[in-house]
Amino acid sequence: MTGALSTTVASGTSGLLAGIGASVLQVIGVAVGGPLLLGLMAKVRARAEGRRGAPVTQVLADLRKLVRKEAVRAHHTSVVSLLAPRVLVASSSVAVAMSPLLTTRPVAARGADLFAVVFLLLVGSVALALLGLDAGTAFGGMGSSRAMTVGAISEPALLVAVVALAVQSQTSNLPGLVTASLAHPGWLASPQRLLALVALVIVVIAETGRLPVDNPSTHLELTMIHEAMILECAGPDLALVTVGEAMRLGLLLGLLANLFFPWGVGVSGSLPGILGGMGALAAKTALVAALIAVVEVSTAKLRLFRVPELLAGAFVLGIVAVTTALVSR
Repeated sequence: MTGALSTTVASGTSGLLAGIGASVLQVIGVAVGGPLLLGLMAKVRARAEGRRGAPVTQVLADLRKLVRKEAVRAHHTSVVSLLAPRVLVASSSVAVAMSPLLTTRPVAARGADLFAVVFLLLVGSVALALLGLDAGTAFGGMGSSRAMTVGAISEPALLVAVVALAVQSQTSNLPGLVTASLAHPGWLASPQRLLALVALVIVVIAETGRLPVDNPSTHLELTMIHEAMILECAGPDLALVTVGEAMRLGLLLGLLANLFFPWGVGVSGSLPGILGGMGALAAKTALVAALIAVVEVSTAKLRLFRVPELLAGAFVLGIVAVTTALVSR
């Protein structure tokens, strides 16, 4: 009996260590891969527009330059300007660590509930909005109010879209959703999945500040949403904000890929499975990012008052997906 107990403890310890290792690899991979995704999207857009464009690693080079600069903040700002970039990176890191990106067995798989991950994303959004308000500039306040307006509509749409998957899988645990999708590949072509996919794509575009909701390459303050909130950031603070936003992009694209195209995700927690999941995740997120960039080339930015209509459409699609899942269960 003592031997059986020792074996169980050893197995549990090895599983915990494997989960910690997988989560650490996820955070490192997304922290590096997120900026690379931004560079890839910029490169694809440039090629589609007939330009050569900057290399894919340009964002990483910019981050290295920013880290070496002196931290400069406005004199009248509070501790919010110091903490907000760090809260953004910390909340994004925790959300990445507990999400099923490389494997379905991260360190906090049981606590990786849909609502917990959305809450962590909301914490980062609020921190960024407070950062824009802290400097007291007109453009910062305008960008924060717009970001909160978009978030107030996109976050419920995100919840409803994934709830449609949860109804079908009978769990709101994200690793459980991926595991159920792998066990039932026929679900991936069901009507509720397709409706939820369209809704989630719209939400991801809104949450990451891409066209047609926001233009990340604009220089017109009156049309900015995300960029207006970080006009007062410089040096290491701007580097942290860029990393945090890139990690959110990598997380959302990774969840989008794994929830609807779960092939390649490691299910055993072993090192070969995790490494295979890393390769599959890199390929899937790069493909999704390239497709979004191609669509952006032929898409114009919506007027601000039309953005809620687009997000409301995503919310309605999510509701229809949930209703379809309940009816066909």
